[in-house]
Amino acid sequence: MSEDNFAIKLTGDQALVLSDWLHSMMMGSSEFNELVNRDRAVWSPLYAIAGSLDKSLVEVFRRDYRRRLEVARERLLDTLGDVGRPTV
Repeated sequence: MSEDNFAIKLTGDQALVLSDWLHSMMMGSSEFNELVNRDRAVWSPLYAIAGSLDKSLVEVFRRDYRRRLEVARERLLDTLGDVGRPTV
C-alpha cells in the first residue's frame, strides 16, 4: 500500500474545525508534540492532512474566519449529540 493514495471525505465544517485544531496542536502544544514524537512517522500524514486543508480552505483568509469557525463547531456539536461527553 506504500504507493497507493488514500482519500478521506470531510464536510466543509469538519475540514474547517479539523484544520484549526491541527494548526493549534502542531504549532503550539508541547503535549501534542511529545505524544506524536513517540512515533515520529506520524508527522508525515499530519503534515499532509494539514497542508491539504490549508490549500483547500479559503475561509481561513476571510475576515469573519473566527465567526465561521464557531458556527461550524456549533453545527458539528449539534450532530454529535452525547458522543464524546463525559459519562459521570
